[in-house]
Amino acid sequence: MKSHAANFITISNMSFGGAAIMATLHEYYSYSVLFIFIAALLDRYDGKVARALGQESELGKQLDSMSDIISFGVAPALLMYEVVMVDFGFVGMMMTVLYIVCGAMRLARFNISDANGYFTGLPITAAGTILTLTYLAANTFHPAFYLFLFPILALLMISTFTLKKV
Repeated sequence: MKSHAANFITISNMSFGGAAIMATLHEYYSYSVLFIFIAALLDRYDGKVARALGQESELGKQLDSMSDIISFGVAPALLMYEVVMVDFGFVGMMMTVLYIVCGAMRLARFNISDANGYFTGLPITAAGTILTLTYLAANTFHPAFYLFLFPILALLMISTFTLKKV
């Protein structure tokens, strides 16, 4: 049981990301937001549990990245695509895909780098949470705001600035 606790939390994160995608597809946007936030909470603790139990593994690291691309890449991007970006047609689609691709690149770079106490680029969890938070104020932002937000978050994820891990 102890050896699988962190992976169970990670799989739960992934499950809520998948549920967020399905909620978006059925136009239950508020549920999608809730599920993404629950995934973020779970993501916060999977690594801590693995370290506390001495169960860090390469499998856990890869599984965490797979859940992150679903929960903080695809789920928030699809949510905001359906809510706002769909109105921009092909450009909206391209901005959404750019965000997802940069998130995947960010995760891949993280997986091949050595742990040094710093993140390089904006973590996808933070980018996905920011994107999801904007749903709560989507009616107050001009839709064109998202034509800037998507590529800014995408570029921040693949940038080389460093942030100290908390």
